[in-house]
Parts: sequence; C-alpha cells; structure tokens
Amino acid sequence: MKKSRRFPAAESISRQRPAISHWRSGLLLCALLALTGCAQMNYYAQATHGQSSLMAAAKPIDDLLQNPELEPKLRQRLLTANKIRHFAVDELALPDNGTYQNYADLQRPYALWNVVATPELSMRPLQWCFPIAGCVSYRGYYSEAGAQAFAEEMRAAGNDVQIMGVPAYSTLGWYKDPVLSSFINYPDAEVARLMIHELAHQIVYVQGDTQFNESFATAVEEVGVDRWLARYGDEKARQSYVVTQERKQQFIALLLQYRQKLVDNYASGRTDAAKRQAKQEIFAALQDDYKLLKASWSGHAAYDRWFAQGLTNAHLASVATYHDQVPGFRALLREANDFPAFYRAVIALSRLDKVQRDSQLAALAAAAPVVLHADTAAGR
Repeated sequence: MKKSRRFPAAESISRQRPAISHWRSGLLLCALLALTGCAQMNYYAQATHGQSSLMAAAKPIDDLLQNPELEPKLRQRLLTANKIRHFAVDELALPDNGTYQNYADLQRPYALWNVVATPELSMRPLQWCFPIAGCVSYRGYYSEAGAQAFAEEMRAAGNDVQIMGVPAYSTLGWYKDPVLSSFINYPDAEVARLMIHELAHQIVYVQGDTQFNESFATAVEEVGVDRWLARYGDEKARQSYVVTQERKQQFIALLLQYRQKLVDNYASGRTDAAKRQAKQEIFAALQDDYKLLKASWSGHAAYDRWFAQGLTNAHLASVATYHDQVPGFRALLREANDFPAFYRAVIALSRLDKVQRDSQLAALAAAAPVVLHADTAAGR
C-alpha cells in the first residue's frame, strides 16, 4: 500500500490523543448511563448499539479487493474511495489514521437519521448536549423508526420538526470510520465531498459551536473537491459538478432569504396569531419561488425531497450553520496559502471564545474578494 505523506504541523484531534478502544468506550458510556434518566439511557443505548453494529459490519477494503468474487461495480467504487482517501491525505493534509480504510454495508439507505426541532415561532433550534460532541442542534438515530418516534414527541410538545437522512458522519477520530454503503454509489465528486468533509472534522472540533465546525469542514470540502476534479475528473464530470454547485448555491440563497423573512416575522411586535399567519404565507411564497427556480433548471428536481415533509422552521433553521462562515474560512485558506498552515490558523482560532472567532471570520470574509466556487487558490 502506498505510504501517505505526513504533515506533523497539521495538529488533529486524532493525533492529540490515543484512539479509544471499543471496550473503553463501552465503559465510558456505561458510566454516563448511570447518571442519566430513562429517556437518556434509551437514547445512549441505541447510539451505542448503532455505532457498534456499524463497526462490526466494517471489513478492510484491501481484503475485499483481493476477493475475485467481489461484485465489479462495488470493486470500482472501493478503488475510487481508496483514491479519494489517498488524495485527501497527500494533497489536503487530512488525517491518515485508519479512517475510510474499511467498508460497511449497512443494508439501509442512511447511516442515521437526524431530528432537528425548533419552537413554533422561533428559528433557534433546540439543542442537546453529549459527552464528546458537546451541545448540538440535532439528535441522531440509527433507525428511522427511532427518529420518527422522537420527532412525534417534539411535535406533541408544540415544536416544528424535520427528519434528515444522513449518509455519513464523523466520530472525530474515536473510531476508524468506514466507507459506507449509504454513499459509496454516489457520483465520484459527491463521494469525495463527503469523505473530505468528514475527515476535516478530525482536524478541529469546537464543542458547542456547530456553525464553526460545519463551515470549516464545508470550506475544506469545496476546495478539496475542486482540486480532486481538476486532477481526476473529465470535462463532463467537471461541468456537471459546476452546474450542480451553481444550483446548490441558488437554492441556499433562496432558503437564506426566506429564513430571514421568518426571523423578522418572529421578532416583530405582531400577535402570535398574526405571526402564524405570516409564517404560512412565507412558506407558501418559498414554495412558489422554488418552482420558478426549478423551472429555470429545466425541471431539475434534486431538491423536491426537501419539501416532502411539509415546510417547518426546522427546515431552514440550520441552513446558515453550514454556509455563513465559509467565506471567512476560504479567505483564511488563501491567506495561509497551504493546508497545514491553514489548519494551524484554524486551530488557533478555535481556542478563542466564540465572539472573537465570529468577529475574526467576519472580518476575513469582508476583506476578501468575491471568489467563484471553482477557485482553488490555496497552495497554487
């Protein structure tokens, strides 16, 4: 196997501490369960079982590739995943620690399902706090039924709720995350996007600041996929990705526009009844504008599923989380001029308090020129 280049200066979570073994993590969770109520015990139990089952299904990719009876399509997809992992380590200075060296067939469409909830008249998502991840604005379930049951509890309490299928996630280096059947058959650029994004979470993770974490990983993902396609993609793949990204940015801009309308509505001095009426009018207008946007895409229906559950605050609550600070991170990457220096700068930024972090990223974004998505300026 090719020996990947190391970047000692790119300090990552997995290098700051030894990997925890399965039995030690089990003991840790048992201790936590003893301190929680029944509902939390059930939640941690399903999380422990789900993660353990996922890891038990994982098999070394190199061993699978040596099997002459391996289905040809899966063989090709695993070879592509291997190439993406080596690229992420060699060209993006991402961790080389066993992550994505195994493959797990989950026999289900998603790795897990996240439940996001907000109050009826607020865009601030509810938060739940966990031992390693800190406080986050979702609850993850390894079965769709479990997610649906919790979603019903949230709805019964008067909250707006969205359930989202998640094809991949990061354990932040605690486990050797495998390549999953839930995303292995995606187009090459999408597989690269997911793998790069989740590997980036191992570089730095700030408890309780989802916006910082996700915007950072999204910035690495965007530049990383651009570089991947520049090296390995053909013209058709590159053009397809450019079109996909343009549509994605247009859709996000639409959601952010209507998210702000909801924020303004809830902050107004109207009665609750008037806010509810305005809320429904805003959602109706969003759907109308999406139909116009879709028509401009010649009927391309990639985001139809997003509307399938019926629009709620929860659908729009987290949109800014993944995108608001991306311009600041991309400006910092261009300033650093290579990935190891960029990661050092991000780690230093992560040690500031949130107000300082947000202020510095906003200043970086404001001072930076407008850059097209396809720009891969760092390190060039």
